[in-house]
Amino acid sequence: MRLVKLIANLGYGSRKQVQQMFREGLITDADGEVLYADDKVEHDAIRVEGGPLDPAAGMILMLHKPAGYTCSTKDQGRLIYDLLPPRFRERAPVLSTVGRLDRDTSGLLLLTDDGALLHRIISPKSKLSKVYEAELAQDLNGNEAALFASGTLLLESEKTPLLPAELKVHDARHAQLVLHEGRYHQVRRMFAATGNRVAALHRSHIGGLGLGGLEEGQWRMLDATDLDTLFGT
Repeated sequence: MRLVKLIANLGYGSRKQVQQMFREGLITDADGEVLYADDKVEHDAIRVEGGPLDPAAGMILMLHKPAGYTCSTKDQGRLIYDLLPPRFRERAPVLSTVGRLDRDTSGLLLLTDDGALLHRIISPKSKLSKVYEAELAQDLNGNEAALFASGTLLLESEKTPLLPAELKVHDARHAQLVLHEGRYHQVRRMFAATGNRVAALHRSHIGGLGLGGLEEGQWRMLDATDLDTLFGT
């Protein structure tokens, strides 16, 4: 792939804009030597304005999503893409969220431009658990753990019962819930079915992968070791 097309696809600008960057000497190799559009050079050796070139297609990252941000590129208000470098929104293939967290939920969110990897993560065959920490508006009834584990809970407007889920109670209004599927607003709807309301919700883990000290609003690229941890391999 020509360097202009490669760099444009990574969101650094249109092809015309990238061509101008070459003319201005903004694209160099690792030693600072100016590159030209028809040069042949390894991806890892390319620098744009002194910084390493973003990973090629197949990139995956984790974001510690704060509450108040929406998993969208077009909605009004604060968007998760506002927390990432602006060029990430312009990548081709597009950088998509792996599932979603609603606006009021914080925690671990994955994003990738690798469609096959995205589908592998969300596929029921992967059996990746999702761990949530919930703060509730009212005290627990005491029968929620048995109900959630039963595999018989049927949410409003749905025809298929939920898969068994594990509830660990911390105190009367705080609990950890482990899910093995991902339905729309599932945690909130599960507690609503018991007559309660989720006041605050945080996702701490997907599969074997946790936030690992990543602060709210921060993100980092994942590597092959991280993916092994995610899938438990």
